Amino acid sequence: MSRPAPLTDRPALLRNRARARRAPALFLHEAARDEAQDRLSLVNRSFTSPAVVTPFPEVWAPAFPGARLIPDDDTLDLHEGAHDLVIHALALHWADDPVGQLIQCRRALRPDGMCLVMAFGGETLTELRAALGQAEIEVTGGLSPRVAPMGEIRDLGGLLQRAGLALPVADSLPLDVSYASALHLMRDLRAMGETNALAARLRRPSRRAVLLRAAELYAQTYARADGRIRATFELVTLTGWAPDGSQQKPLRPGSAAHRLAEALGTMENPLKD
Repeated sequence: MSRPAPLTDRPALLRNRARARRAPALFLHEAARDEAQDRLSLVNRSFTSPAVVTPFPEVWAPAFPGARLIPDDDTLDLHEGAHDLVIHALALHWADDPVGQLIQCRRALRPDGMCLVMAFGGETLTELRAALGQAEIEVTGGLSPRVAPMGEIRDLGGLLQRAGLALPVADSLPLDVSYASALHLMRDLRAMGETNALAARLRRPSRRAVLLRAAELYAQTYARADGRIRATFELVTLTGWAPDGSQQKPLRPGSAAHRLAEALGTMENPLKD
C-alpha cells in the first residue's frame, strides 16, 4: 500500500523558518506562550519535567526554564513516560500526521500528565485565502495551494481522543491584527516562517499581478474604518491528559442518587406515550 503524498515540503519549511530568524516577527508565538502560561497558572499542579515542541525555542525558553525544547519533526525527540507536561506549540498545521504528533506527545507523558496544544484554527487567514484565491483565478485562470490547511475547532478537539488522551477540552481565541495593506501582512508572514511550504505549491514565484490584485481585493473587502486591513488569526487551545486511574470518570447512566427535579425544586411531569 502506497503512502499518501506529503502535505508539507519539510526542506522548504525549514528554509522559511531559517530566513525568518534574520528579522523575526514572532508575536503570535509569543501570544501562544503567554496563553499557555495563563492556562497552566489555573491548573492546581506544579510541573517538574516539561517539554515544548516548537520551531522557535527562543520564544519559549525564558518562560519555561529547564524545559526540554525539541523541534516539530515527523518523529519527535521525546522519551516514553519522561514528562508530566508536553506543550505542542503552533506547529500542528505543518504536520503530515497531526494525530501521530499527539500520540507521540501522549506516550511521552507520565500517567495523569498534561498535554497542551496551541494550534492555528480554521478561521486563521480567511481574508487572505479568499483574496489570493480570487486574484489568482482572475489573473491566471487557475488556483493553486497557498495557505496550509488548518482544522476547525471541533475537528482539532477530536484529535485528542484519537490520540488516546483523556478529559479533552478545546477552545479558541480569535486574534484580530491590523496591517497597512495585504502586502505588509505577507511580509509579516515571511518573518514568521509561515510562507508557502506546501508540497503541492507552484514551484515558481507568484506573479506580481496576482499579488497586487490580491492586495486590491483585500483592501476593497476587508478594510477597517481607519483605512487599514484586518487579518484574523484563530488560536485554538487543546488540553488532554494521559489516562490514569485517579482521574474523574462519568457516572453510568441511571446511577444518579437524587432526582434533578428535587435539586431544582420543581415538579416533574412524565411525558405522554
